[in-house]
Amino acid sequence: MSPAEDDATASAASTVHAAGCVLWRSAPRPGGLELCLVHRPRYDDWSHPKGKLRPGEDPLAGALREVAEETGYAAVPGAELPTVRYVANGRPKEVRYWAAAATTGAFRPSDEVDRILWLEPAAARARLTRPLDRPLVDALLAAHPPGTSPCP
Repeated sequence: MSPAEDDATASAASTVHAAGCVLWRSAPRPGGLELCLVHRPRYDDWSHPKGKLRPGEDPLAGALREVAEETGYAAVPGAELPTVRYVANGRPKEVRYWAAAATTGAFRPSDEVDRILWLEPAAARARLTRPLDRPLVDALLAAHPPGTSPCP
């Protein structure tokens, strides 16, 4: 293996793999929808529900597990959304996202997530702490214009 190939393999091995969802539900107004954001007190930020994958875990299964753990809601997955890549704690991180419709459940605060908010897309986009999370709102809306279901 060449040094460049060796570096690429080492980098891929050290990448943190995570998954999450842009969780949505129908809003009270006709054709509207609300997105769920989670507040993580450890970072004092607002984000989409997401988390690290367990070894060997399927990314979609991990995304749905994280939604349930962080929000208390079960979800029906829809379209895959763009993957977000960034560096966290000096390591590359890759988070795969899906649109997901909230079904049954109820939120219970925990040490990891102490609050959730259900917001219309524009308000959710504005509330997200990290700019890299905002295009996911736009991707959901682009794939499914207002008045249509975000999931097939």
